[in-house]
Amino acid sequence: MDYKNAGVDIEAGYRSVELMKKYVQETMRPETLTGLGGFSGAFSMESFKNMEKPTLVSGTDGVGTKLKLAFLMDKHDTVGIDCVAMCVNDVACAGGEPLFFLDYIACGKNYPEKIAAIVSGVANGCKQAGAALIGGETAEMPGFYPKEEYDLAGFAVGVVDQKDIITGNDVQSGDVLIGIASSGVHSNGFSLVRKIFPMEQKALETYYEELGGTLGETLLTPTKIYVKALKALKQTGVKVKACSHITGGGFYENVPRMLPEGKRAVIKKDSFDVPPIFAMLAKEGNVEEKVMYNTYNMGVGMALAVAPQDADKTVAALTQAGERAYMIGEITDGEKGVTLC
Repeated sequence: MDYKNAGVDIEAGYRSVELMKKYVQETMRPETLTGLGGFSGAFSMESFKNMEKPTLVSGTDGVGTKLKLAFLMDKHDTVGIDCVAMCVNDVACAGGEPLFFLDYIACGKNYPEKIAAIVSGVANGCKQAGAALIGGETAEMPGFYPKEEYDLAGFAVGVVDQKDIITGNDVQSGDVLIGIASSGVHSNGFSLVRKIFPMEQKALETYYEELGGTLGETLLTPTKIYVKALKALKQTGVKVKACSHITGGGFYENVPRMLPEGKRAVIKKDSFDVPPIFAMLAKEGNVEEKVMYNTYNMGVGMALAVAPQDADKTVAALTQAGERAYMIGEITDGEKGVTLC
């Protein structure tokens, strides 16, 4: 008896690392001090020493049950983007610039090509965010996960000068809410998605004119990464007073998180485009409208609060950065929370 007969193939682990190296290398930043394969990743802070008070910000998250679709469709090269997005968008919400990322893959059986495909997506997401993929872990866990399944999570670290941290503390009545369009469902609410739609190959491969693709392709569309768009906005001189990443819990949970006590967000539902997949989910699942807005992003992946005089400039800058942006509402005095009307 040996480790391989117990279900753990160390040689497959070595091959996975070799296959993923080319993807990881593409994410390197000048501050990266170590290569793949060490016991830890090292990252120099030398280039940030001119900040008045350099402050680290971090975020960690996973992909959730969206992975179930990847298993069914045998498509593994995009979920890594979701993993990175869920972490770096949170870092960006605080005004931070993501510096580096680490991933964790736990699987029932290490198929090197599949692991490399997953990491290629992680590397793609890191490149979109300008973050270096400086390390990670692939854990083969037979008996804990089915052979064909895996879990994927990650951790991002960024930096921001303390004076530039977005806190929401100076949000005032009359400030304008700007929404940045999502790419679809992103990576939240998939437990409900999987209850509404049949999780079968035939259903996922069905083409829908209104979706412009198959159901499976639409649902697997990667989460948008907003890091570079927010960086471009910052470079225009616009002060983002508050920022919310619309993830699990939709509008009702996430928007209030960016508000101080005594301020309320009023959002107009007809001010932004709702992708067809959400109407499809609501109809097929007989899901009430409030539940939809309490579960999904409904087409707005990020919400910002800016001063009224900066609203047009903000939309223009985000558009220039390649995003679709909308003025979706305003801040009023009132009980902390959100009103959708």
